[in-house]
Amino acid sequence: MCRVIHSPEYGRYDLGPEHPFSPVRGRMLLELLEALGVELDPVRPEPLPPEALLAVHEKAYVDAVEAASRGESLDDPGRWGLGTADNPIVPGMAEGARAIAGGTVLGARLLVEGETRRVLQLGGGLHHARPAMASGFCLYNDLALAIHEMVSAGWHVAYIDIDVHHGDGVQEIFYGSDRVLTLSLHETGEYLFPGTGWLHEMGRGMGRGLTLNLPLEPFTEGDTYREVLVEIADAALSWFRPDAVVVQAGADAHFSDPLADLMLTTRDYEAIYRDLLRIVDRTAHGRVLFTLGGGYSLAATPRIWAILALVLLGLPVPERLPEAWRTRWSERLGIELPETLHDPGNPYEPIPRRPEVLRADREALRRLLDAVAPIWL
Repeated sequence: MCRVIHSPEYGRYDLGPEHPFSPVRGRMLLELLEALGVELDPVRPEPLPPEALLAVHEKAYVDAVEAASRGESLDDPGRWGLGTADNPIVPGMAEGARAIAGGTVLGARLLVEGETRRVLQLGGGLHHARPAMASGFCLYNDLALAIHEMVSAGWHVAYIDIDVHHGDGVQEIFYGSDRVLTLSLHETGEYLFPGTGWLHEMGRGMGRGLTLNLPLEPFTEGDTYREVLVEIADAALSWFRPDAVVVQAGADAHFSDPLADLMLTTRDYEAIYRDLLRIVDRTAHGRVLFTLGGGYSLAATPRIWAILALVLLGLPVPERLPEAWRTRWSERLGIELPETLHDPGNPYEPIPRRPEVLRADREALRRLLDAVAPIWL
C-alpha cells in the first residue's frame, strides 16, 4: 500500500504569479487525479517548527528567512540567497516551505515506523536549498530533513534525484556522510543551472564513493536515460543496500520543459518509475519515499505526476484525459492541453536522433563506475 501526503498549506509556497515554481502545478495535479476517480485519502502533515529545520540548516539562515517572510527588512538579503529572481521575498514563504518540509519528514516517519513501504508526498523536492542559502526556487531542504530523520533512526538511506537539475543542496549536506548515498542524473552543468554535479564530485572522508553524479548531454532521449539510470542505480543500491530510498521525482527532463534540454516522454517517465520500484523492492526492502520537484511545462508536468501516482497506487494508466479537466485548464491557461494522458504522436520527430549523445552518456557512466569501483571493493 502507498500512503499519500498532502496539505493545502503547500499552496502558501507561492513565489509570485510569473514565477515558474508555481502552486498551479499542484492544483492541476490534484484536480486531475480527482477527475480520474483516484481516491487519495491523503495524510495531512503539520508544518515543521523553525527549530526542527536546524537539523540541516544554520540558525542564522532560518532566522533570516522567517523574518523576511514576516515582512521584516534584512540588512543583506543576498547573503542568504534571498531577494533574487529565483528566490524572491514573498510574505508567507517560510510558512509554506515549513508545511512542505513537514510533509516530507512525515513520509520518512511513516517508513521508519513501519506504517507503509511506499509514500508519495504530493509536494516538496526542494533539493537546491543549502544549509545557509536559498537557491534555485528552494528555501528549506525538505529532502535533507527527511533523510536526516531516517539516519537519526539508525538507517542507511539512498537518495535518487531524477530532476533535470543537479541535486546540489542534498549532496552538500551529506557529502561526508557514510550513511547516505546520493545519486543525481541531470543535464550537464556545462549548460544548465546550478553548474555542478560533475563526475569527480564523489564525496569526502567516510562518504567517499557515496556521492554519484551522472551529467547527461543535452537531447538525451528516454531509452538512453533509462539505460544509464538502471545500470548505475542497480549497481549502487546492490552494493549499498539501504534501509530506504528517497526519490526526487522532478518532471523537468520532459522534452517540452522550457528550462532544460533533455528529451524524456511521459512513457519514459512511467517506465522509469517502474524501473525504480523494481530496484527498490530488490535492494531496499521496498521502502521508498517519492516527492515532486521541478517541472515547468504546465501541459506535461501534471500528467507526469499523475502517472507517478497511478503507478505507486497500483492503478492502471488510462489513455485519455478527462475532458472536463482538459477543457477547464486549457481555458484557464490559454493553451491547448493534449487529449491523452501520455504524449500524443512522436515528440522526437522534429529533432534527429544523435548517436554522439548516446556515446557521451555511456562514456560518462563507464567513467563513473570505473572511479567508484576501487572504493566499493
